[in-house]
Amino acid sequence: MSRKVLVVEDQKDIAELVSMHITDLGIEVDTVNEGISGLKAAQTGQYSALVLDVMLPGMDGLAIVRQIRMDRNQVPVLMLTAKSSEIDRVLGLELGADDYLTKPFSIPELQARVKALLRRAEMQSNNDETASKAADERIVINDLSIDCSSHLVTLRGQELSLTSKEYDLLLHFARGPGRVYNRTQLLEAVWGTTYEGYEHNVNTHINRLRAKLEKDPANPEYVLTVRGVGYRFVTSNA
Repeated sequence: MSRKVLVVEDQKDIAELVSMHITDLGIEVDTVNEGISGLKAAQTGQYSALVLDVMLPGMDGLAIVRQIRMDRNQVPVLMLTAKSSEIDRVLGLELGADDYLTKPFSIPELQARVKALLRRAEMQSNNDETASKAADERIVINDLSIDCSSHLVTLRGQELSLTSKEYDLLLHFARGPGRVYNRTQLLEAVWGTTYEGYEHNVNTHINRLRAKLEKDPANPEYVLTVRGVGYRFVTSNA
């Protein structure tokens, strides 16, 4: 799979900096400086990952993420935000972004995040190649049903609205009921990285998944905490 990243950033100096250091990884980079052109470029499907600024002229980064996910485009997305508020970060994850960096950020951290996105893209490509083998897979545990062919998740007969990453995390848990996973194992399996700086993503997505899945997130029935170790999914039907 050819590796190519799209950077959508309206500040020329930041765009050049990001592009240069991604190129240093041996990755081809295209740069766009406004939102509408950025969306059109993203929709071509030729990119392995996207790096999107939140604040863009024409169309902001959050709107771009929203649209490409509506288009069923699962390309990994790294959001850049200059704001100290959690609002953009939380909303970006809710809309389907895979990760975020707050400006200013370090070059090693940027490169580590981009490499992790590309590993995720490669994992997704491998999954697509074997998708037909699992197209008819349907997992039912208690009141939860996961239809792998349509990515439809229902709980007590009601459809759950999950981001792509929440779905990936839930499916990974559901395919290994009863198994205990630590954060590093979840990072590698779901995010394609073992970079410890990503552990906040595991915590964030576990909390968001529980908020949608559990009757009482403080007392979960499906995604259980194993103190001092990690997490496990409910073992079997009740």
